[in-house]
Amino acid sequence: MMLWGLAALSAALMSLPFLVPHAGMAALFGLVPLLCMEKIASELGKRNIWIFHYSAFVMWNAFTTFWVCNATIGGGIFAILANSLQMSLIFGLFRLSKKKFSGALPYIFLAAAWIAWERFYFDAEISWPWLVLGNSFARTTWAVQWYEFTGSLGGSLWIWTCNLLLFGLMTRLSDGSWNRLNAKARTAYIFGYATILTVPFLVSFAIGKQYEDSMQRGSQLPVAIIQPNIDPYNKFQAMSQADQTAMLLSQISRLQDMQPDLFAHGTAAGSSSAPLLILAPETFTNDITTGDYESSRTWRSFVSYLSDKPGVNLLFGASSWDRIRSSEAPSHTARRLGDGTWIESHNSALMVDGTGRTEIFHKNKLVVAVEMTPYPAFFCKIDDMLGGVMGRCVGQEGISLLHVNAEGIAPLPVGCAICYESVYGEYYTGYVRKGARAMTVITNDAWWGDTPGYVQHLSYSCLRAIETRRAIARCANTGISAIISPSGEIICRTPWWEQTVLTGSLPLRDDMTFFVAHGDIAGRICTFVFCLLLLALAVRFTTG
Repeated sequence: MMLWGLAALSAALMSLPFLVPHAGMAALFGLVPLLCMEKIASELGKRNIWIFHYSAFVMWNAFTTFWVCNATIGGGIFAILANSLQMSLIFGLFRLSKKKFSGALPYIFLAAAWIAWERFYFDAEISWPWLVLGNSFARTTWAVQWYEFTGSLGGSLWIWTCNLLLFGLMTRLSDGSWNRLNAKARTAYIFGYATILTVPFLVSFAIGKQYEDSMQRGSQLPVAIIQPNIDPYNKFQAMSQADQTAMLLSQISRLQDMQPDLFAHGTAAGSSSAPLLILAPETFTNDITTGDYESSRTWRSFVSYLSDKPGVNLLFGASSWDRIRSSEAPSHTARRLGDGTWIESHNSALMVDGTGRTEIFHKNKLVVAVEMTPYPAFFCKIDDMLGGVMGRCVGQEGISLLHVNAEGIAPLPVGCAICYESVYGEYYTGYVRKGARAMTVITNDAWWGDTPGYVQHLSYSCLRAIETRRAIARCANTGISAIISPSGEIICRTPWWEQTVLTGSLPLRDDMTFFVAHGDIAGRICTFVFCLLLLALAVRFTTG
């Protein structure tokens, strides 16, 4: 029972940061019970130890991401079991390394292997990096302002280092080896652990002080975030797209009646001010044909509405389509309409104004199965046999920006991360490297219901703000919409499941953080160390 208790305790501690605000510190010792379980089980000669660590990872995944089952029961169960299996395989590889490595080396191997896996997971075809260890501080952002240098994998490295040092101290105290150390060695160990544990907090506090008033500095981009609160499960049964469009425009009209000065930007009344950016959520409409925007009733309604509002720009999400004439399938992901017409689907963000100027960006980081079919050359054939149950959205190659325009003002480049893209730290930096001066996130988190899922998703945007030092306007269909400062602080937010509008402004920045400029150095170093140790392990097994 003790082994099961330790496994459950580790799962509970590692879940706390994802479920409870300001509980990120639990991750700094949450892996210690798991390491103790492995050590005790090994010393007792227990067999099938994998059952304990796999169960611990299943509990951790289930406690924190059970809400995926609200959208898809099968997909949610698969995500929990498959993600836990990968974690368990890494832990199993660590246990294997103990047969050939001694001392602290197997534990260094474990930390390096884990972080190398996290880095790989960000770019894998089948990707679910929701529980990257560094994300544990997404709701404790005051402690990780230094992510602007390392990104979230720097947090993963810190978590592993603190856990391993504490475990090492506990091990030495329990087996009596601590008493055999001289006073200098004991002092060095305690001082080293205390330094690694506390210095990041002090550094974070010092850095954070620089950004306390960052929302009031320099040029500002006024934003209006529209939260229409449309139930996605009943989107077209309850009301037509025309009615949804009319409802959203009605929300904007009411806002203009209440705050007319906000809509004066870019006009003679606000000649030196920035234009106004209005945000509508992800997949608001599904009638956009790329390259033929005028065929969309929604697009025509938006452009007509904005025609007498110079300097007002609307960014909205859409399920968009490429129509292709071909006698044969143009790609594995294309679906046939008939008469030689095929369609490719996208999850897109569009920027329009009253002149009809239109820019479009297709989401690149797509949710597996729901939005995209992995390894399409193989799985699309299986999907066809199943009747087409998987999504087949296609992302664009690389990142592009959208631009907020007003007469007499240079276009303002902004990035738009669509939903799941806000989870990918190094990918997200691409918007800033392209020149984004502020960021937006559009999403639809209602699929998960009133669960921790949408709160976790919001908190990851706070990490992206720190890593890039770009303020974020986040528009969520049913909430939580928010304005987030460059320090990751949520300046203002909307309630969950309520039709409302949120207004504010984003500071425009041109600087680049170390993480934006140089990428994920912590992940690259750990991957290099893992590869070296894996090679050494293979050599030792080969040579006996």
